[in-house]
Amino acid sequence: MSRIGKQPIEVPKNVTVTFNDCIIQVKGPTGELSHKLSSLIKVTYLDNILKIEKNEETRVANQIFGLTRSLVKNMILGVSTKFEKKLQMIGVGYKAQVNGNQLTLNVGCTHPIIFSIPLGMEVVIEANTNLTVKGPDKEAVGLLASKIRATRPPEPYKGKGVKYANEIILRKAGKSGKK
Repeated sequence: MSRIGKQPIEVPKNVTVTFNDCIIQVKGPTGELSHKLSSLIKVTYLDNILKIEKNEETRVANQIFGLTRSLVKNMILGVSTKFEKKLQMIGVGYKAQVNGNQLTLNVGCTHPIIFSIPLGMEVVIEANTNLTVKGPDKEAVGLLASKIRATRPPEPYKGKGVKYANEIILRKAGKSGKK
C-alpha cells in the first residue's frame, strides 16, 4: 500500500469539493479545478477530510493510488493559495512586459517573443527582469515557467539567460591565454 496514498487530505474551510460520476471538482478563492478519476479509485469525503481508497488490488490500481492523492492534494492547495514560480532574466537589454493576457520578452533575439497567458494564471514583473508566474494549477504554472525559461536557457560561461530564482548555474572557465 502506498505511504502517500493512504494519508488523508484535510480540506480548508474556504474550499468546496464536489463529485460528479468520476470527476472531482474543487472550488476555492483563487480558482476552480477539476480532474477525472480512474474507476479503480474511490474517494470518500466526511467532515472536511478526503480519503482515497483502491477499489481493487491490482498493480495498475497501486500505481494510480498515490498519484491520485497527490493530484487532488495539489488541486486543493492551488485553489486555496496559488502556486508560483520565480524567474530571473540576466543579460544586457533583457526585459519583460505584460499587456493584457500577453507576455512580451526581449531576450537578445532579433524579434520580441510573445506568450499568451492562460486563463486563470497571472505573470507579475518586478524591475523588468524578475518574473513571477502564479496560478492554481501546479502543472500549468510549471509548464509556462519552463516555456519562458526555454526561450533563452542560461549559458555556463557568463550566466546570461533566463533562469529559475533558486537555480544554481555551474560556471565553466573560459579559454586561457598563451603561456
